[in-house]
Amino acid sequence: MQVKEFDVVILGGGPAGLSAGMYAARGNVSTAIVDINMLGGQPSNYLDLENYPGYSKIGGYELMEKFEEHADKFGIQKFAMQEIKRIDLVSNPKVILTNDIEFHAKSIIIATGASPMKLGIAGELEFLGRGVSYCAVCDAAFYKDKVVAVVGGGNSAVEESIYLTKFASKVYIVHRRDELRADKIIQQRAFNNDKIEMIWNSCVREIKGQDTVSSLTLENMKTGEFAELSVDGIFPYIGICPNVEGFSGQISQDKLGFIMTDETMKTSVDGVYAVGDVRVTPLRQVITAASDGAIAAVYAVRYIESLKEITV
Repeated sequence: MQVKEFDVVILGGGPAGLSAGMYAARGNVSTAIVDINMLGGQPSNYLDLENYPGYSKIGGYELMEKFEEHADKFGIQKFAMQEIKRIDLVSNPKVILTNDIEFHAKSIIIATGASPMKLGIAGELEFLGRGVSYCAVCDAAFYKDKVVAVVGGGNSAVEESIYLTKFASKVYIVHRRDELRADKIIQQRAFNNDKIEMIWNSCVREIKGQDTVSSLTLENMKTGEFAELSVDGIFPYIGICPNVEGFSGQISQDKLGFIMTDETMKTSVDGVYAVGDVRVTPLRQVITAASDGAIAAVYAVRYIESLKEITV
């Protein structure tokens, strides 16, 4: 088992983690990024971003490539595709144990992001990959000339619905309310798309099929009536939950599990910071994630400098 020591170890290599890496390395502290997947995070799966400053439109994968290329200029050590066995945020040094490496760090920045919430209904897990998907960009091509449903009413749900119309013959948006939560400009694009049909005041209660998805059982929230909707696939976009497995309970979190921080991104544990989608925040966007990373890294560097002063 190798032991690698760093001043700062960043858990997660999305926009928040990569931004934190750049700022930490610029602060002249040894820095590593550890991720259970490839670097880039969720934005790598986005088709296009139209709200990142400096780019009127840019592919998500392309933008994250630019983030990573920028981070590489500062000599940050990257450890992708790591299976993490144990995380100890409280000890000094703090410990992250993978299959092959034991990382020791004076400070940890948590940038593990969040994952799509599940509907929690019959058929959802059974048909995962066989009609149930949480990534339209990843799987839309499998539904060429087919009928699909998207569940949700926020930006992600509506944007992904619009994207699906490039392949599917019909896209239903199933929403439990009678109006969408998405930005007005995005809503209008959906309303103007002939392939999209809204199903209001409805919830999906069951996903049915044989080898693959063939229909959904819907409940009308106003009338209580049930109906069957024939579809070939379903894409739930009902929210996200924080990726806190392995360290949940070691720091202060809200009732949903999101990590609580102050304005410097500091958690309830000294030397531990949380950034991006995994923390309690009013807005989850690439730009705010990058900002979080910058703030956390600056204060992590200050924390490390304070440790040096204590030992002098």
